[in-house]
Amino acid sequence: MAEISTGGGGGKHDGGKVRSKKASTRVDMTPMVDLGFLLITFFILATTLSKPSSMTLNVPDKTKTEETEPIKASNVMTIFLGKDNKAHYIFGKAANEDPEVKTVGYGYEFRQALQENARKVGGEKFVVVIKPTKQSTYKNMVDVLDEMAITKLKRYALVDALTPDEKKLLKDKVKLDA
Repeated sequence: MAEISTGGGGGKHDGGKVRSKKASTRVDMTPMVDLGFLLITFFILATTLSKPSSMTLNVPDKTKTEETEPIKASNVMTIFLGKDNKAHYIFGKAANEDPEVKTVGYGYEFRQALQENARKVGGEKFVVVIKPTKQSTYKNMVDVLDEMAITKLKRYALVDALTPDEKKLLKDKVKLDA
């Protein structure tokens, strides 16, 4: 609090001179220091709690090439990200072998399809190929990558181009322009 001291300055005494009063101003800084420490504490807590969280995506090094054995089509689940928050997938066959295309929504349905197909093949042999289409959104891609992390599937690939056979398959069976 700010105080103004008004004592001891003058006035008429017996035989004395008239003096002007001297005002002494003293500002108490305690509340201001308290406020400063509160603000510092708030900003320290706010910055540590608001760290952005993101998913790590491991990408292979382009300079290293390894010889690997070819992956059998019977171990592969190919997922096509479609419009209206739907995913279309084929399992166990290539697009030119006239496979059955199944459509699922993201979330529980999608997770169940992943787990069921992984169980059929076996965890280490199972491979998921993710292929977004022109109608899919960025949110769809993030949802699929989240499901891959939730189901703890390690072997998946993100491919940005569809083959002519896959485009034809999607156009004929799902009525989706890829």
